Amino acid sequence: MVCTGVIAWLPRACAHFLAAAVLFLLPYAAEAQPLGCDLSQFKPSGGIGASLAKDGSLALIWVGQPGQELRLLLSRAQATPVINLAIRRRGGAWVPVAQNATPEFRVASGVRRITQQQIRPLNKLKIPITPEVVDKEKWNAFWDAPLFIEGSEVKSPSHPTSTPFETATALHPGLPRKPHEVRRAVATFANEGCHVRSDGTRLEVVLPGVTLGVFTGQLVLTVYRGSNLIRFAVVAKTEESSVAYKYDAGLKGLPLDKGARVVWRDLAGNLQSHTLSAPPHVAPLVLKTTNRLVAAEAKGAAIAAFPPPHSFYWARESEDVLGYSWLRRDDETSFSFGLRQAEREEDPEFFHNFALYSARPGTWQRMPMFLYVSLGKGEDALKGALAFTRADRFKPLPGYKVMGAHYHAGFAHRQHQSGPAELARPDLDAIKAAGIDIYAPIDGARDTPPGNEKRLAALAAYYEAAQRHSDSQLLIMPNEEVNQHLGGHSDVLVSKPLYWLFHRKPGQPLVQPHPVYGRVYNVGSAADLMEMAERENALVFMPHPRTKGSTGYPDGIKDSDHFRHPRYRGAGYRWGMGIDGSETRLCELRCLSLFDDMNNWVADLPEPKYMQAIAETRSDIGHRGRQPYDDVYGMSPVNYVRLNQLPSPSDLSPIINAMAKGDFFVTSGEVLIPSFAVEGRGPERSVVADVEWTFPLDFVEVVTGDGKAVERQIVSTTQLPAFGRHRFRLKFAAAGQKWVRFAAWDVAGNGAFVQPVRLQD
Repeated sequence: MVCTGVIAWLPRACAHFLAAAVLFLLPYAAEAQPLGCDLSQFKPSGGIGASLAKDGSLALIWVGQPGQELRLLLSRAQATPVINLAIRRRGGAWVPVAQNATPEFRVASGVRRITQQQIRPLNKLKIPITPEVVDKEKWNAFWDAPLFIEGSEVKSPSHPTSTPFETATALHPGLPRKPHEVRRAVATFANEGCHVRSDGTRLEVVLPGVTLGVFTGQLVLTVYRGSNLIRFAVVAKTEESSVAYKYDAGLKGLPLDKGARVVWRDLAGNLQSHTLSAPPHVAPLVLKTTNRLVAAEAKGAAIAAFPPPHSFYWARESEDVLGYSWLRRDDETSFSFGLRQAEREEDPEFFHNFALYSARPGTWQRMPMFLYVSLGKGEDALKGALAFTRADRFKPLPGYKVMGAHYHAGFAHRQHQSGPAELARPDLDAIKAAGIDIYAPIDGARDTPPGNEKRLAALAAYYEAAQRHSDSQLLIMPNEEVNQHLGGHSDVLVSKPLYWLFHRKPGQPLVQPHPVYGRVYNVGSAADLMEMAERENALVFMPHPRTKGSTGYPDGIKDSDHFRHPRYRGAGYRWGMGIDGSETRLCELRCLSLFDDMNNWVADLPEPKYMQAIAETRSDIGHRGRQPYDDVYGMSPVNYVRLNQLPSPSDLSPIINAMAKGDFFVTSGEVLIPSFAVEGRGPERSVVADVEWTFPLDFVEVVTGDGKAVERQIVSTTQLPAFGRHRFRLKFAAAGQKWVRFAAWDVAGNGAFVQPVRLQD
């Protein structure tokens, strides 16, 4: 027996440990194949170890949460990885939780197309729609549904005269999509060896030789010292030119022993279970679970499977739970379970809005599944896994209030239909349940004429409904999204009721008194709108830059007076619109690149530009409302605004003032930055930031710009455990730099970032 890399803390001698490992593998030993693992990059350290047996199988053992140890034995059968997983209390007997299981990954892919919704704003900017432009912009498509074949040429009933769902037929095949465009596949494995690598508190095993439909790559298994968390991911790439895709993942072949069952919580929060007594079936049973969680229970232990909570979603306009978990009884002795991505929306209004992931040619796409192993029952595993998202609730933070922005709620319209007797709304229940303090819809006076009394009356009803439904726990901030005058779409954030019309006749004053509404603004240009914002303490953000109706923006207006105006504060941050599985940061390619571009564009101005988190989901269509079990937490980021208390519904200026100064940070929820400062003067300065997190933190970064180029200092944090807090003090070269910002990201792609700070000489 060969012993490599077993560490000193192990309670037994190396030989005894490996003997136990081999016994654990006996049920599979006859079919096992050597892994051919290279351990040259494994560095023995306290709390985590890796060893090879004579038959070439690999044993990992590590300290989990306090008082527990985990063991994972990895071998191959006909090239397919085989997993034996066990857990125990420190010094106790091993409890098997998965025996002779194999990873199962499935993919469905289609063709990514640009949409007319993107082409129209490019036409306004007089940008020729060349193949090069199409190849650049198609990856940020929103109203695309590459897997939707039947009836895909039909327009949405709510938009019978528009064409946001049609493609540029001159440059791509037109709709309807063709059945042969959709390809489905299950991962296959070739035995091409393996590599074991230490990285701080984590250990990574890489198994090359994975083929998954149009993708080829590797299976990566990661364990984390101090945590019961395990990450499986297919990391693969394609060279095809227009791939959009989704994936499912799970564990296959778990033993159907006495007492085995699968547990989850339904959409009402009730614990449900399946005893797997039904006959074997080929198709998986789709489960609509809360919190994207499902657990398989064995005798004395359980294992939960779940996706990354946010990068799992591409942008949708619905937060409906579509069923993100599955189980399947394979035969008389085994079952499988895991996570899944749906193939279409359930609401016909949104059939054409299911864009999937983008896979740019040659990029390494990550398709992860997290497992959480627990002693006890399935509900114990669910509870342990749920801690990583703080029970899907944004954590209260002293000195901050949580703001969710840019919801299409049809708030005043649905209030009018319901009448004054409606006191409780499912929308507000869902928002409160997620821990949001400030709810900021952007309805305004939608669907009213832009220049008459009906618009003013609709605004009055909107403001009245917002104030009436606000209370000491939830403040409703009635903002408005507009697409006039500024280029692209714009969110106008108001500090108080603001009445304005979208035109101004020659000689007409900007402001006129009104017997009912007081001051009414006649806004006929970008200059008028920015003047109104300055007078009335309002702010402007572009909600979904470089996509949808803002494709080509704000790039197309970056030199305009209104974009450079101090009241035009920046753009919206929302992952999913063009999400790419190669991104290690949420909305890295579209949002964060723009964030840095914007600040270099305005490096000569006294103030930087900011990014506010937005939701971009709607509950106004069909007047259903947002339900408490909808995935409000998973779908959208939030802003933590520096406020000690909620302001009065009649005076929202404390929110506006904080946003105007950049006194907020953006987060997915798992990573928080309670404090941030830049210290020192001269060519070398320091960023000081307090960070707390749940998933193991992956890296933090200091980003600077000099008006032309961007510098990024990335600091690995793999030495830090899950569920931690740390004060970072990072020096950076400030000479010639105009601005600096800080961000932190975890192993699930979740993260947080502060707003840029202007660097003074």
